[in-house]
Amino acid sequence: MHKDIQAINELIKKESAFVEKLQTEISRVIVGQKYMVERLLIGLLSNGHILLEGVPGLAKTLAVKTLSAAIQTKFQRIQFTPDLLP
Repeated sequence: MHKDIQAINELIKKESAFVEKLQTEISRVIVGQKYMVERLLIGLLSNGHILLEGVPGLAKTLAVKTLSAAIQTKFQRIQFTPDLLP
């Protein structure tokens, strides 16, 4: 069983190298928001949803735009305003 764990750890290290590259790419644009970037990647990799809340000027939109560009996907934003509420 010990060898199985070592094999799994090696596979994880090998396959997760792109995450470090992705963090580096995002960090070129987003400075000082490492926690937020990590949580964005966790949400992405776990196929989950991400809700970013905060005061204006915290680079929330820029962070998601940068992530979208880094993984070459389409960016779309929804801003919760009274007309979107049920």
